[in-house]
Amino acid sequence: MTSGQVNPQFRLEDQGIKDLGNVYYNLLEPALVEAALKRNEGTLGKGGSFLVTTGKFTGRSPKDKHVVKTESVVDSIWWENNAAMAPEKFDVLYADMLKHMKGKDYYVQDLIGGADPAHSINVRMVTELAWHGLFIRHMLRRPDQEDLADFTADFTIINCPSFKADPSRHGCRSDTVIALNFDRKIILIGNTEYAGENKKSVFTLLNYLLPEQGIMPMHCSANHATGNPVDTAVFFGLSGTGKTTLSADPKRTLIGDDEHGWSDRGTFNFEGGCYAKTISLSSEAEPEIYATTSKFATVIENMVFDPYTKELDFEDDSLTANMRCAYPLEYISNASESAMGGHPKNIIMLTCDAFGVLPPIARLTPAQAMYHFLSGFTSKVAGTERGVTEPEPTFSTCFGAPFMPRRPEAYGNLLREKIAQHGATCWLVNTGWTGGAYGTGSRMPIRATRGLLTSALDGSLAQVEFRKDPNFGFDVPVTAPGVAEVLLDPRRTWNDQAAYDAQAAKLVKMFADNFAQYVPYIDNDVKAAAIG
Repeated sequence: MTSGQVNPQFRLEDQGIKDLGNVYYNLLEPALVEAALKRNEGTLGKGGSFLVTTGKFTGRSPKDKHVVKTESVVDSIWWENNAAMAPEKFDVLYADMLKHMKGKDYYVQDLIGGADPAHSINVRMVTELAWHGLFIRHMLRRPDQEDLADFTADFTIINCPSFKADPSRHGCRSDTVIALNFDRKIILIGNTEYAGENKKSVFTLLNYLLPEQGIMPMHCSANHATGNPVDTAVFFGLSGTGKTTLSADPKRTLIGDDEHGWSDRGTFNFEGGCYAKTISLSSEAEPEIYATTSKFATVIENMVFDPYTKELDFEDDSLTANMRCAYPLEYISNASESAMGGHPKNIIMLTCDAFGVLPPIARLTPAQAMYHFLSGFTSKVAGTERGVTEPEPTFSTCFGAPFMPRRPEAYGNLLREKIAQHGATCWLVNTGWTGGAYGTGSRMPIRATRGLLTSALDGSLAQVEFRKDPNFGFDVPVTAPGVAEVLLDPRRTWNDQAAYDAQAAKLVKMFADNFAQYVPYIDNDVKAAAIG
């Protein structure tokens, strides 16, 4: 044990993880940065940030994620969306990984998933890379030092990038593997240095556990009015739709940027930090997030930088468009100390429409909200997953299908019940294209999106005149403060309006075809909100 670390009573040896090299428990940020530098895992950047690249894996590998098919979960997992792994294959995988780990140094962080102590879980993260320990220390909740001595993990995650799986031996798809075993309370990650797999494993875990407690897990950002947690807003959306950017409103208090729960007590963040995309990040548009890139121990992932000055290049996506920074919540000046808020007053579903069909904002009925939540339409943004080089339309149910172990209706019904119980107003916001599809039109102006959201959250947008959208049936404002009227009617932004009509018909059919899979599981009013 090195100076300054807390060595818990519950050690790796007690878990059957033995014969390792040095094991460093609960190092603080300075020691983790120092260790990562000594091990040549990255470079010290401006302000003491840590600059790192992740090799060939610059995004998640969702197809390499597996759930162990045990009797306790066989009837509750959405197997069409989650690849199964046989228990005996997992046992071999675990044994082989432990054998591979022998004699090597590892870094242990004992952390918490969930800001609400009534619904949190203890997570032990065992990492081969010191900077992965730094990353996850930012991303999860950090216990007080005095609580670490008797810390006991509910789940343990082992991340070993140097370990390659054997598909025939381990029952996985490739030599990269993410395997979740709910019975053994273990998650194994191998052959990927992309740090996002660590945090999304915890999110997937909570997505399975919390619905049984009546808690809605959400792939969303959240904020509340300054000094008024009752006025809480949540922002659903996949990566690249604007969750982090739009929730970081200096006039509101940030609860979190990516993963939250909605319990009978209100909204709570799962995490202790933010994982923001940095491509085209500017000090003018997003000064708080930009400032974190030169703060001590911020992890800068896959960004090009000047080797002499360490200046970051926010426009160079030659490594990946999925360049990111990870930092603790307290680096944002208006972040909530408790990371908790009230029941959502407004629910915003963010979509990045590469077809250029959807309006910049629309008001949804509760049935329409469930319809669009189950549909989860957006466009995958370049770099978020391997092989995606330009936006491509996709449906990701619940705005987070890769992280959903249960069937979508389990989450959809929970959301609908909570909307009905607490009277939330629901909005669909398109941060994608206007004036044409991707390649012809232009990206929705961020200033217009921010203005519409401000009007929605302060209640003034509800007072304007609305029209019924002929394609989707939701309500669209005819006017909005500070926003050009033409922008609110996407058909008018196209030079060729017949081409818009054809594109809209194409998108409507895509929605209908996708939603057919949910029709047997939903109520009639949601069916009525469906298209076609």
